[in-house]
Amino acid sequence: MTLTPQWLDELRARTSLSTLIGRTIKVTKAGREYKACCPFHNEKTPSFTINDEKGFYHCFGCGAHGDAIKWMTDQRGLPFMEAVKELAQAASMDVPAADPRAAKRAEQAKGLHDAMASAQTFFEEQLAGIDGAQARAYLTQRGISDATRRAFGFGYSPDARNRLKAALKDYGDPMLVEAGLLIDPDSLEPGKTRRESYDRFRGRLMLPIRDIRGRTIAFGGRILGAGEPKYLNSPDTPLFDKGRTLYNIDRASPASRTTGRVIVVEGYMDVIALSQAGFADAVAPLGTALTEHQIERLWKMVEVPILCFDGDAAGQKAAIRAATRALPLLRPGHSLAFATLPPGKDPDDLIRADGPAAMDAVLNAAQPLVDRLWTHEQAAAPLDTPEQKAALKQRLAAITEAIGHPDIRAHYAHAFRQRYDALFFARPAFVPNQRGSGAGGPGKWQRDRRGNWKAPLAPAGQEVRAIGATGMEQRLLRAILASLLRHPQQIIAHRETLAGLHVGDPALAQLLAAMIAASFRKETVETQALLTILGRGDLYNMAKGMLRADTFTFTPHKMASDPDRVQRDLEEAIRVMVQGPELEAALVEATKRFTSDVSEENLAEQQRVRALKAEHDLRLAELVQSEDIV
Repeated sequence: MTLTPQWLDELRARTSLSTLIGRTIKVTKAGREYKACCPFHNEKTPSFTINDEKGFYHCFGCGAHGDAIKWMTDQRGLPFMEAVKELAQAASMDVPAADPRAAKRAEQAKGLHDAMASAQTFFEEQLAGIDGAQARAYLTQRGISDATRRAFGFGYSPDARNRLKAALKDYGDPMLVEAGLLIDPDSLEPGKTRRESYDRFRGRLMLPIRDIRGRTIAFGGRILGAGEPKYLNSPDTPLFDKGRTLYNIDRASPASRTTGRVIVVEGYMDVIALSQAGFADAVAPLGTALTEHQIERLWKMVEVPILCFDGDAAGQKAAIRAATRALPLLRPGHSLAFATLPPGKDPDDLIRADGPAAMDAVLNAAQPLVDRLWTHEQAAAPLDTPEQKAALKQRLAAITEAIGHPDIRAHYAHAFRQRYDALFFARPAFVPNQRGSGAGGPGKWQRDRRGNWKAPLAPAGQEVRAIGATGMEQRLLRAILASLLRHPQQIIAHRETLAGLHVGDPALAQLLAAMIAASFRKETVETQALLTILGRGDLYNMAKGMLRADTFTFTPHKMASDPDRVQRDLEEAIRVMVQGPELEAALVEATKRFTSDVSEENLAEQQRVRALKAEHDLRLAELVQSEDIV
């Protein structure tokens, strides 16, 4: 069995070295790398570093150095082939079967690299010669300096069928065809009379596409003048896979270590314009939408790369496609950000018109992934009817379900729920605070002469619909109180909102008032201490009954140890509870306005509030009837 260097490079690229080593020893993030106490010698201060981007580990204490395969052989003690097989299984790669031709292919790959390097030299020479005048004029017109031209290896392919073929004849046609430099017409139309191969790139400004080590593995060519396609890339070859390669990665990778940033733009010329303006950390996919492999490659450079696509429809479609592809791959700390260029401008246009500072402003305004997804879905369709609003909720749920990591999925679900409720269940701005007033103003808790905390009184002369007197609202209120009894530390977090509630059930109102008053006595109140404060009367018995019951809970028992989950669940339940009377008051007010002044504007407002009230009632029913509140 022979393993080619290309196959082993792919295996290393697909293996997260920090994750592999982290299964055996404790590793800690340290900037762009990871550190640990070296497993190859005894030490108390970590001197062992792991670099995922470069794919190696190194100990500054004992000099241990290697890649994923060497880790498996030296630290795990596995034979080479066993190490390779285990890594390949984890990376979902098939180990090549025994093939006597593999050694020959490995040798041929070396020849392909040599052929590509020779082609690069040929194209550069042509750009500098007589035939390259038009290409040089184009570069001048685009404002590309000589330094940039040399750094990116610009060249020119003459508009002739056999110039490159003749210059590289020593490599032979088969190798040049395999490298993607020549086209073999017989492979395109088999069965026809034998025809000669010819140059793939003709009459084009040429750009080398390099791997992470800076070796030319493919070319991109831009047509000069009229013609299609405007850009032409090398085909996939043993050296080049466009779905796994990023243009300019060889230069952007070291630059990103300084800036802590990677900018992903749409094409070569965007990368070059940014680099010339001082943004050396830019890369681009190669004529395809950003792939899963490219996203993983970006995450080896920085945790949150910035995607900066054009502001037109095509650019924004590409951005959302990349966002969707990233969802199953998301892991803690790793995401995408999205910067949007002004409509009708690419990076070169923006920098020419307004300078590098304008580009900096665009990048600094980049949206997190969650914001971009929410903005896109909110604008994707009208949101006028209940059905359209429900469709938005369904689309957001589909996004959430696509996320592979459970914790991230839970946070996205919570973020979308908060935004959805804020959009459709927001408290109407014209509704006054009707939940009580005292000497300190509406809805404020005050101390009496003895220093005890007293609940707010309802405003004199106003009818205030009480909360939780009967039905589903009472059931929801009991669930809220039971959760607060189980997690009394949450009382302080929600105290301001709870203090403003006008509870219709006298016993529940008294229990809530006692719990809030207890929270003012101490910063932290335990459940047992809270029960002691309640005394041995009816309040104590009611509270004990709530604690004994398996009902009245929002958060599943298996998740009750997560304070963030408990707080999120209570926030939503309390918000829904509070909104009921406010929406009713808003509907009464809107109806009065419409009755006194029959107009389209007042009718639309009445219908809007009525729809909000209907959606609130539906959410109340969902909460009460869900599996978590029995």
